[in-house]
Amino acid sequence: MKQGLDFEAREVAAFQKNEITEHYIYKYLSGRVAGVKNRRILSQIADDEMRHYNVWKTYTRQDVGPSRIRVWFYSVISLVFGFTFGIKLMENGEKNAHNVYSRIPGSFKEINGIIRDEEEHEQALLMLLEEDRLKYTGSIVLGLNDALVELMGVLAGLTFALQNTRIVALTASITGVAAALSMAASGYLSTKSDPAGKNPFVAALYTGIAYIVTVLLLITPYLFLEDLYLCLGLAFFAAVCIIGFFNFYISVARGVPFKSRFIEMVGLSFTVAALSFLAGYAIRFAFGIVI
Repeated sequence: MKQGLDFEAREVAAFQKNEITEHYIYKYLSGRVAGVKNRRILSQIADDEMRHYNVWKTYTRQDVGPSRIRVWFYSVISLVFGFTFGIKLMENGEKNAHNVYSRIPGSFKEINGIIRDEEEHEQALLMLLEEDRLKYTGSIVLGLNDALVELMGVLAGLTFALQNTRIVALTASITGVAAALSMAASGYLSTKSDPAGKNPFVAALYTGIAYIVTVLLLITPYLFLEDLYLCLGLAFFAAVCIIGFFNFYISVARGVPFKSRFIEMVGLSFTVAALSFLAGYAIRFAFGIVI
């Protein structure tokens, strides 16, 4: 019986530590986010977490400090990738922990109120958060998708047609920069015709930057290595990493499925690359190009 009580006490102490940790995370972010509405929402959640902490404290009868590593980690993640992503990543990671609440006996009278706050109230508040960068995910998707599909095709075709890593890198860079400017212009015009609360210039900037960053990552192996097919393989690997990271970001921030979007983008990029590789082989054979 004593072992059961000890386990119960450890569980309650862990919940108490988790609540005070999240209180400090929300409190820190509430002072850093833009917009009165966002600050009010995060401050309200921070107050709820402190209230939950005090509930658990009535049982442990002791103060518990926050996990400084978690406070630092989620604060940095939120500042780098956006507070919506950071907060939802934290909340997703806590879903399993909240399920443990069901193991707490009915003698903890306040448990139902805490569960309601954790599962309903906080999630409802998080849906009200407004963040500019999430408005432009469509522009980022446009830049990434086009860069991955087009440039992977270009690299695959040039790799076989030109047989020289530096020339491939130079040609792909010129193609990539020109395409990035073209896509940015297209993003500007499409957003201007249908703004939906977005700034056309900012949309164009997100599209262009996403495209150029993707181009730089894909051509980097060709700048430092001599083996053409190793470079192409590394470019493919970089493409998969970019697709995986961005789709993970969107799945967390927007709450959309990860697997189906990831497979679709990878399949499309690799299909175009394979067709372009065959086209490069055919063109090189047809024109008798030797470099």
